[in-house]
Amino acid sequence: MSQMIRIVHRWTSLLFSLIVASIFVGMAVTTLPEWYYYLPLPPLFVLIPTGIYMFFMPYFGSQQDGLPAAEGST
Repeated sequence: MSQMIRIVHRWTSLLFSLIVASIFVGMAVTTLPEWYYYLPLPPLFVLIPTGIYMFFMPYFGSQQDGLPAAEGST
């Protein structure tokens, strides 16, 4: 599951970046319709939950009873 979320996040971020770049190029070339500025929102709504999940995943992953550095010491 975690690997699939990473893949979705990676490809969605690529799509988001391309859309934003196309907006900047389009602004330099011509006047864009207003709806075109809303195109980054659907990928952004996917990026936010997947990014939050990946950010907090290390904190709620496998819990260990001790510190990793203190395992071998007495």
